Amino acid sequence: MGYTAIVDYGVGNLMSVENALRYLGLSSVITGDAGELERSDSIILPGVGAFPDAWDRLTASGLDKVLRQQAEQKPILGICLGMQLLFEGSDEVRPCPGLGFVKGRVQRIPTSEKLPHIGWNSLSYPNPSPLFAGVEEGSYVYFVHSFAGNAGDEGQVIARTDYGTSVVAAVQRGSVFGTQFHPEKSGETGLQILRNFGGLNK
Repeated sequence: MGYTAIVDYGVGNLMSVENALRYLGLSSVITGDAGELERSDSIILPGVGAFPDAWDRLTASGLDKVLRQQAEQKPILGICLGMQLLFEGSDEVRPCPGLGFVKGRVQRIPTSEKLPHIGWNSLSYPNPSPLFAGVEEGSYVYFVHSFAGNAGDEGQVIARTDYGTSVVAAVQRGSVFGTQFHPEKSGETGLQILRNFGGLNK
C-alpha cells in the first residue's frame, strides 16, 4: 500500500498533519530519510517558524535536492512555511533562496491589519485546481503567518484571501502545491483539501 511521506527536517507541526491523514484513512510516515521520500507516493512539506532557519535545516539535510528530484515524479504539498519554501526566495530576516518551484518571493504582508495574521479567512479561486475539488469558493480556512508569497506568475496562484490586502493563499505548478493556511487545522474544508491531495497519486 502506498503512503505519503511527511518531511521531518526539524521544523514543522508533523503530528497534526499525520493525525489528519490517519483520520482520512491515508497512510503516512514522518521521515527525514531520502529513501523513504523516494519510495512514497506523495510528499507533504510542513513548516513553522522563520524561513532562513527552515532553509538552513532543509539544505543541511540534503532534502532540498531530494524534493527537487521527486517533484518531477509525484505530488508534493507545502503547508504554511512549507509553501513559502516552494518560492524562489524570501526576504524574512535576511534574503534567502528557496526551492524555486513557484515564481516570486516571500515578503511581509503589506497590510494595516495586525500581524501575525491568525485566524479564519475565506478563499477565492483565481485559477482552477484539483486541490479544491468540492471546496466552495468562500470556504474558510485557518491561517497563522506574517509573511506570504508575492507571486511572480499569477497563473500559479490557485487561491487568495483578503487580509487588508490580497494575499496568496495557495499555489500550484504542475504536481507541486502549496497552502499558506493549515488544512490540518481547517475542519472539514481542510480535510477535503487533504483528501483531494491524497487522491492525486491514484
